[in-house]
Amino acid sequence: MQSVKLLGSIAALTLLGASPQASLDGWRVEAESPAARVTEADGVIDIDTPKGLTLWSTTPITAPTTITFEAMAVSAGGANDQVSDLNAFWMATNRDGSSVLTTPRSGAFGGYDDLITYYVGIGGNRNSTTRFRRYIGVPGNRPILPEHDTAAPADMLVANRWTRIVLIADGHTIAVERDGKRLFTLDDTQPYTRGHWGLRTTWSHLRIRRVSVTHR
Repeated sequence: MQSVKLLGSIAALTLLGASPQASLDGWRVEAESPAARVTEADGVIDIDTPKGLTLWSTTPITAPTTITFEAMAVSAGGANDQVSDLNAFWMATNRDGSSVLTTPRSGAFGGYDDLITYYVGIGGNRNSTTRFRRYIGVPGNRPILPEHDTAAPADMLVANRWTRIVLIADGHTIAVERDGKRLFTLDDTQPYTRGHWGLRTTWSHLRIRRVSVTHR
């Protein structure tokens, strides 16, 4: 475990050392770079990282559930202001069904291949792709259906603009909504029904606010 500096009551921390995993109130950070920084002020989480980073909620979730948050890709001249990779996992467990929090990872994207989870990547690959995947716990195998892979400009990120994301796991219906419109839907005959959720990015600067998780 690397040393961390906590600043404030909830989520202001500086990551120090290589491949750090840090814990903070309600969240856990897994980051590739010692230069990665996650802070919180006035209800806004700021993620500024030169490499891969995952911010896990430490509260387990069970279906049916809806996860909602607003996000902004920052472009203000910073080294990591790349407008790219607003990503998320939900209903995530390790391959054996155990909690993702029992297996610290480096923050490198490939280290999550062995998860059982749903994943969405908005504006990935330097804001050129938006994709949805159902991970099956096999390293090197991240299945994707053709209808869950888009390069439409309307589905990419817009710099310095808030966008509202909704992640849904409701019975067989797994879905992603953006700004009130359905982005992806999967009719999953063997749905993942429990786990954790987390925000994911790489070489980017994101801000997150108005996070809520509801169960029905």
